[in-house]
Parts: sequence; C-alpha cells; structure tokens
Amino acid sequence: MTRTVYLNGDYLPEDQAKVSIFDRAFLMADGVYEVTSVLDGKLIDFGGHATRLQRSLDELELRAPCDMDTLLDIHRELVRLNDITDGLIYLQITRGAPGDRDFVFPDPETTEPTIVLFTQSKPGLADSPAARTGIKIISIEDQRWGRRDIKTVQLLYPSMGKMMAKKAGADDAWMVEDGFVTEGTSNNAYIVKGNKIITRALSHDILHGITRAAVLRFAKEAQMEVEERNFSIDEAKAADEAFITSASSFVMPVVEIDGVLLGDGTPGRRSLRLREIYLEESRKTAV
Repeated sequence: MTRTVYLNGDYLPEDQAKVSIFDRAFLMADGVYEVTSVLDGKLIDFGGHATRLQRSLDELELRAPCDMDTLLDIHRELVRLNDITDGLIYLQITRGAPGDRDFVFPDPETTEPTIVLFTQSKPGLADSPAARTGIKIISIEDQRWGRRDIKTVQLLYPSMGKMMAKKAGADDAWMVEDGFVTEGTSNNAYIVKGNKIITRALSHDILHGITRAAVLRFAKEAQMEVEERNFSIDEAKAADEAFITSASSFVMPVVEIDGVLLGDGTPGRRSLRLREIYLEESRKTAV
C-alpha cells in the first residue's frame, strides 16, 4: 500500500510528493524536525514535541507554517489515512525554496516554509526484543556543531556514529566531548549507580529530550534519586546500569560499553522498571 504523506497543505501519495531542489534543507540543512511515536493509534507526548518544535523554530528565526492545533490535526489524519496502530510520524519544517542558492536567509514574506510529514508503521514498537536483551554501545568523539539543543536536520555526524557502531559490532555510540559523555547518536544517555540516575544537565550541548523529561519526572515519582551532571565513559563502565531514552526507543537498557559488560550483562532492574512506567503513563495521556 502506498503511503499518504503531507506536503504544504496537501495529502498525497508518497510517489507524488515533490520538493524543490532549491529547498534550503537540501542545500543548507536549514530545517528542523520532530519524531512522534504512535502507540495503539494515539500520539505519545505530542504536547512536548510541539513545544520543542516551536523552540527550535524560534532559535532559527524560522516561521511556523501553521499553528500547533492544526499540526495535531494533520498528525491524526495521517494516522487515520495510513491505518497506523504502532509507529512513528516524522515532521520536517524548512525555510523553504527561494528559487536559487544563497547563504543569506530568504525574505519570509516572499518564501513560504516547507512542511513535510510522513508515517512509518512499526508493529509492536513498544515490545522491542532489544529491550529484553539490552544494547551494546561504543564511545566516539563528539564532532557536531555547538547548538545540539536545536533539533535541526544536520544529522550527518550522528549517522556516521551509527555506522561506526555497526562496524564495531555494536548497536549505537555515545559521543564524548572534553572527557565527558554528551549523548547518544539519536538519544539521551544515562547511568545508574545504586538508586541514583545520572545524566548530563540540559544546555546547548545536548538535545532537550521529550522522553528524557518524562522519564526523569517518573523516576523522581518512583523515589529514585536523579543527579544531572557530567559523567565520563570510565564512570559509565563502572556503573550498575545504563540506558538511553528517545521517542522511538522509549527507555532502552545498555548492557555493554566499549566491550565492558555492566553488571551481569543483562538489562538492569531500574532501567526495565522505568521503561515499564514510561510506557504505562504515556499511554494514559496519549492523544
């Protein structure tokens, strides 16, 4: 079945959706994106994603093509049209296609932003086999630009990081800057020592994860201590547990870092409990 996608106000078969070669996302990576999970036909934490999207747009002085209520309607219509039970909705907004290439931003009065949304069906998204076995990660140098808090489409280095991990026989990579872990290639990073969850504090250095915010809130409600500070790879290797969070992986246990097993090499109790709590509570508030 051909997917129906959304492009600049129209719902179209995916093979009929076309974007100009002069679109600034194509030429300059001048755009932002969000990925929202769908479970049981409903959107997970849409409000958080909408708020972060607006922040990213504001940071780049990029005009929103519609209000957030309309955006919610578009998401819901794509879920309906593509009969999505479990999956993802990808949203991208760019500065548009001014008709030629120029480093200077085009006049927003004459160049409309481009908005694209499409679905990805992922049956059993919340029942990932990897969550039962845990994932292996490697550490790599963080070579991204300095404004990682803006969710831009500049994803080449994270993609390269994924490939480094794959070539090393691992599942993902944690990036390290000045001796400390920043985040994963597409996720936030955490370690657990005793009853304490440790993760890097929010700044320009990392993405302000929507799942991160929810998980830390749930952790505190479950009487787990949360400490937001830098940690090194060596500290991570000596941790009792580790995990990552993202909109598509939820809470995913990490069982090996640079070839060193954490604990007995199986997903940690707290990591699994946080995944369980996150999925349970997020389904309650899904729209």
